[in-house]
Amino acid sequence: MRSVKKLAIVAVCLLAALALAAPALASSSKDKPVKIGAFFAESGPAAFIGTPTKLVAIMVVDKINKEGGIKGRPIELVLADTEGEPTKAVMAFKKFVNLDKVVAVVGPTRTGTGMAVKKQVEAAKIPTVMTVGGDPVIMEGMIGGRNWGTARYVFKAPQRSSIAVGKVLAYLKKKGLTKVGLMSASDGFGRDGARWVNRLAPKYGITIVGKEQFNPRDVDMKSQLTALAAKKPQAIICWTIGPAAAIVSKNHNALGLKMPLIQCHGSPGPKYLKLAGAAAEGDLMPATKLMIYESLPDSDPQKKVIAEFVRLYKDVYNYDKKYPINPHSGYAWDAIYLLANAMNKVGTDPDKVRAELEKTKGYVGVSGTYNITPKDHNGLGPDSMVMMEVKDGKYVIAK
Repeated sequence: MRSVKKLAIVAVCLLAALALAAPALASSSKDKPVKIGAFFAESGPAAFIGTPTKLVAIMVVDKINKEGGIKGRPIELVLADTEGEPTKAVMAFKKFVNLDKVVAVVGPTRTGTGMAVKKQVEAAKIPTVMTVGGDPVIMEGMIGGRNWGTARYVFKAPQRSSIAVGKVLAYLKKKGLTKVGLMSASDGFGRDGARWVNRLAPKYGITIVGKEQFNPRDVDMKSQLTALAAKKPQAIICWTIGPAAAIVSKNHNALGLKMPLIQCHGSPGPKYLKLAGAAAEGDLMPATKLMIYESLPDSDPQKKVIAEFVRLYKDVYNYDKKYPINPHSGYAWDAIYLLANAMNKVGTDPDKVRAELEKTKGYVGVSGTYNITPKDHNGLGPDSMVMMEVKDGKYVIAK
């Protein structure tokens, strides 16, 4: 009998202890950070994009955490530097999954590194919103004679190359320019742009009279431009990012070529104007509304969002002093908000987050208004971009 009483007393004590511990355990679970991996090219040739992208990721996580985080839980960024190298990107992603136990990932910076981790993302089933320019990361199945695999868990924040190419071709058609020369970099981003120009040009009644390629690290492209000029194009499209774009502009000017030069959506920004100098005058390019947001009508829903982004970027975090705003600046903001919005609806289970991302409708971001579908893991249309021209050393909306 005594043993029974002792057992009863022990049981009561255990229940009381569990009751007292329950609130603490619940609180611990509630306060546990939501880990999101973030890897960008903080060093290497794409560091001028990757480093400020990382800073924006930190900025937007601070903002979201101050607003309550993910259902009351703070976001914790787990950072890594890919150096713009595919192998290092794969190693960083594996660490995110196996050691850090992240529930989602943002990044990387370059199309090549994005493609390198695409299979890893699908195998791990971790929703990943990339900040790369090229389309291959979200392409699926057999396209153009190549199998692009699956992309159920891969999304991307920047406009698809196909959208930017369409914006350029529509502008050329409007201006009655039907014969173009194509210059493109030999890297993944350049090849992707060239692929879409070749594919979409006929739909706009445009003929590509000549094609030339260059290494993005080349320091002179006069020979390619001279070869294109001999084909008598009415305009030249150049698809690359970084210093190479400015070199093409300077070469175009030095050769005295009169046909307009049209750069891609990755070029607009202070760096291009600085590197190309006076040679950039008259150059055209598609861009996000971030670059001309003050000219937007107050009725445009993006204007208020972009204004807040610019205020934080310039006035609160002072990033602009070292990294002036360019079209890449808003990609991490949109990538992280897309994930946070989904998680605030369905929690942090990766499969549920992936499914919720595909239901994103009407999210107004820095880069545009996102309407994602199972067949479009980007969700931005032509209305998210404007055509700009360099005039008197500044960007203006092209007429």
